[in-house]
Amino acid sequence: MPETFPGPTTPAPFAAALEAVRKAKPRAELSVSEIQAPSNLAPYSIALAADVTPARHGSDSELGTGRFILLYDPTEPEAWGGAFRIVCFVQAPLETDIGIDPFLADVAWSWLVDALAARNARYTHASGTATKILSTGYGELAAQGDGAQIEVRASWSPDDTDVTSHVEGWGELLCMLAGLPPAIEGVSSLSARRVGRE
Repeated sequence: MPETFPGPTTPAPFAAALEAVRKAKPRAELSVSEIQAPSNLAPYSIALAADVTPARHGSDSELGTGRFILLYDPTEPEAWGGAFRIVCFVQAPLETDIGIDPFLADVAWSWLVDALAARNARYTHASGTATKILSTGYGELAAQGDGAQIEVRASWSPDDTDVTSHVEGWGELLCMLAGLPPAIEGVSSLSARRVGRE
């Protein structure tokens, strides 16, 4: 990172949020690291990368990967509804028969909502997309056959600087999209939700 946070000029609210991010306890199946945050989204930010283990060194996990960015702008942009904004991304491969499930996107989004709610993460101004990606290999990639991925991109505004629960909810979503059983009560797995949107 170009600047080590918190520093002497770091605003107190952002310093408190940094402490909350760094005290998050991700699931054991995740490898989480701090990465360079984008510099053009807000005056202050921190970013995390996570891979579902095992991951190949120096590349995204074949089981699932994600990014979490916490933004802070003391001018409180109107669209955010406050000074903080969280932006996250998660992606995981799927079996093709699951990838064509018409309710998959709804289920993936509900997992994010459920994971945050189970940790009492309070927020407003949520938005995002859940995208199903189906692919077929041709030519030299024909041996790959058919494949599918699910991708969730979301953003929301946390109610305060205690964002630990938000980081942990993002990690839970990543694990669940990768096919791991939920670690929290009140969230069912994809196989249980495939038929009839249970």
